[in-house]
Amino acid sequence: MTTIVHAAGAAELLAAIPVLTGFTPRDSVVLLPFRRSRTAGALRFDLPPAGDSDAGGVPSPTVEQFAATALGLVRRIPEADGLAIAVYADGTEQTATGEGPPVPDLVGALLREAVARGLHVIEALHVGASAWRDYRDPLAPPHPLAEVPAPPPVPGFAGPAPDQFSGTDLPEPGLFATESVGRALISLERVLGPAGPRRTLPTAVDRVDPRAQETAALLDDLPSFLEELLDAPETPSPFAAAALIWILNRPALRDVALVQWASSIEHGDRALAAQLCHTATGREVPVDVGGILIGHGPRPDLDRLGVALTLLRRTVALAPRQARGGPLAAVAWLSWATGRSTHAVRYLDQAQEVEPGLTFAQLLRAVIDAGVLPDWAFRTAAS
Repeated sequence: MTTIVHAAGAAELLAAIPVLTGFTPRDSVVLLPFRRSRTAGALRFDLPPAGDSDAGGVPSPTVEQFAATALGLVRRIPEADGLAIAVYADGTEQTATGEGPPVPDLVGALLREAVARGLHVIEALHVGASAWRDYRDPLAPPHPLAEVPAPPPVPGFAGPAPDQFSGTDLPEPGLFATESVGRALISLERVLGPAGPRRTLPTAVDRVDPRAQETAALLDDLPSFLEELLDAPETPSPFAAAALIWILNRPALRDVALVQWASSIEHGDRALAAQLCHTATGREVPVDVGGILIGHGPRPDLDRLGVALTLLRRTVALAPRQARGGPLAAVAWLSWATGRSTHAVRYLDQAQEVEPGLTFAQLLRAVIDAGVLPDWAFRTAAS
């Protein structure tokens, strides 16, 4: 469904931003592309750190580089011809001294880049802790945030989250559930081998749990198993959850799962066959299958991806810590695929804390750091 909001002026536009993004931005630059008089989605970026590098010592982009990257994404939206800019920077009001709003160099670079790319600038606003101002009229008195109207009602939208980080906390399934999955995973590992590089093969026992053998047999038809998990994402059985933990710690099988959830069970069949062929012969995975993992291909069903994300977040919460690396990286990919790059980075941090050498996490982080979004993100905006 396309969200349509109406804004008659700057204050109404600010009221609409939490609806368009799903949250109230903090320390952010938000760009609203327009097609004529209608918004075409929203793009949010972290407010660049002051100075030449961030807290980790990584060189910060210049304001010109930031503007070129950001406006390059805007220009990927078909028929975009206008732009509104909103900078959210609490604690930097600069109103008492009569100075203009913060980061004027950054906003100036965005304005110049927009004009150079043929975009009409509709608004350029700063939102502080208690007031908002217009960058193009810096000497005008600030407007109290209390004058910004409430977000417009949208059917099916419960209201914006407090900020862009909301919703990243994992569910808390309880001690009994986590212990049940932990025991199931140990039993399954006796049949299939360790789940992940940081797990060791359990001590051999005379009796193997028949439920582990039954679950291992189900994996002979991996796409069907993955599809059935979507039917009850919040209540997988302990052995089903253990099997999914095992799958997501196997790179080839993890890729099959992500491709299938972003497409269909038929694509899952093709992805599994391609991975088996690649393992046996070294033949490359077809572009229309492997390309999904880098955001190429038809627009996925976002509701389907959301169900998979619910399933995997619960699976991570149930997994033993040393087996969480692969599942966390898969959660990060699903977050990125659904337009939540900020959430994806949070999950990647956790994945690499558990498993620093996880290649998939390193590659996905490089994609996100480069400001790359899935192709279908722009087709969504265009629909």
